[in-house]
Amino acid sequence: MKARLLVGVALSVAGAVALAAQQATPQTFDLLIQNGRVYDGTGNPWFPADIGVRDGRIVAVGRLAGAKAARVIDATGKYIAPGFIDIHSHADDGARVQGGFRDQNSQIRAAPNLVTQGITTVVVNQDGRSPWPISTQRALIEKNQIGPNTMLLVGHGAVRSQVMGRDTRRPATDEEIVKMRALVKQAMEEGAVGMSAGLEYDPGRWSTTAEVVELAKELPAFDGVFISHERSEGSDPLWYVPSQDGPGPPTLLDAVRETIEIGEKSGARVVASHIKAKGANYWGSSAAAIGLIERARARGIDVWADQYPYPTSGTDGSTVLIPDWATRSTGATQASGGRAEALRKTLMDPALSKTVRSDIAHEIARRGGANNVVVYEYTDKSLYGKTLAEISALWRVDPVEAAIQIQLEGLPNRAGGARMRGFSMDEGDMEAYAKQPWVATSTDGGIALLDGPPSTHARFYGSFPRKIRHYALTRGVITVESAIRSSTSLPALIMGLRDRGIIREGMVADLVVFDLAIIRDKATFFEPHQYSEGIEHVFVNGVAVVDQSKLTWALPGKVLVR
Repeated sequence: MKARLLVGVALSVAGAVALAAQQATPQTFDLLIQNGRVYDGTGNPWFPADIGVRDGRIVAVGRLAGAKAARVIDATGKYIAPGFIDIHSHADDGARVQGGFRDQNSQIRAAPNLVTQGITTVVVNQDGRSPWPISTQRALIEKNQIGPNTMLLVGHGAVRSQVMGRDTRRPATDEEIVKMRALVKQAMEEGAVGMSAGLEYDPGRWSTTAEVVELAKELPAFDGVFISHERSEGSDPLWYVPSQDGPGPPTLLDAVRETIEIGEKSGARVVASHIKAKGANYWGSSAAAIGLIERARARGIDVWADQYPYPTSGTDGSTVLIPDWATRSTGATQASGGRAEALRKTLMDPALSKTVRSDIAHEIARRGGANNVVVYEYTDKSLYGKTLAEISALWRVDPVEAAIQIQLEGLPNRAGGARMRGFSMDEGDMEAYAKQPWVATSTDGGIALLDGPPSTHARFYGSFPRKIRHYALTRGVITVESAIRSSTSLPALIMGLRDRGIIREGMVADLVVFDLAIIRDKATFFEPHQYSEGIEHVFVNGVAVVDQSKLTWALPGKVLVR
């Protein structure tokens, strides 16, 4: 017995010595971020920790005293978060190769405007648009190499066109739906992670809910997600012109109900894209939309949404207040004054003159009202930056007459006569959506270079820093940890990413180091091409794409599949 006790003691001592020796051996990493304040992505408050990365993965989180690494970053006073995940991106748009991840220009494929705001993964092929087949897109992206990671959707509009050709302005037949389902399944097998729809656009606009439900039934077997640009984002769709289209167009609430129905009947996880309440006459309707989604979630429907944090949309940037039918020019009017001359002829008819003014009033309201429609380019430079309301007061006419005068005296062949942007959303609705725990952050933007067009939306450069600065730090609508969660673990959950979106041992090293004191979006609508501030380091799969606030132009991104 005594001998056994001595042996046991000897083994215990030996084990303790071995453990001490192991602890004395310093840990080694490829990358060590020390002394940071960690937002882990779950919504928890920050905590102090070091992060060790090896072979592109997080292998240690905690106090890593004595650790060694090939690269050490001192993050004292700085914050560390998981890489931001953009659930609605146009970084590789549809059939277009130029300007996206399949472009031959490696600087475009590095997506500088995206990674400099902390984005490490983007979900592309939105609004029902995707190349066909998905396997070809995937192969080309993998061959070219890209900056951030990407996930590919298959477009509902793309498969609709594959089956129906150009004859898409009608409901699909049962036989055509069967063929479309087969294509959706094929795309999922080739690496797509879900299906997108553009139900406000051609050709998706002409589909029925039943058709979309049948196609979405292919998704659950692949843990796929359905992401929908819905049929309407306000009191009516973008295509609606009161004098030309019949009464009863779908509203935002109709569209939200349809998205919920698609999720309920197909069993798929569904997302209402860039949710909003558009148009001055529809502000406040966010409460009803939120109520619809909350009630659907309460009965078990897997429904989510995303939001970009700006009160102006992409189409707001090409605001035209004069209806196209009133300025459609023939060869003769093109030669003598284009759209302006065509509008003069329209106004000469008393009945048409009344109708066109009614349509203009409708469009002004849809774009946020006269106080929220801003001129950015016009023949008279003194009007740059002025609202339609200010111009109306200056000219002593009402806003409708001011819009007509802008067309008549402005750029003669330009629709509307000027470049205008509407700010069609209200901050009250924006804040209401931002507070919801099921609303993820997105950009709804693509890749941009600094020499890009002046009409580029600021969201291309600033969405994720703005969510933190504007809604958390400035307005105090949400907490910083909530803003981080909506940009990391929440989109990861929606997209079924199990190894990203959270800082935890074993997760992929998609990481952002930022300065909370100065983080902000710098892009404006007069000068959109400005990188965000305060993003100091961004790592994609453990490789730096932003280093000490400078682009590295590295291409470590991957196509992420199930």
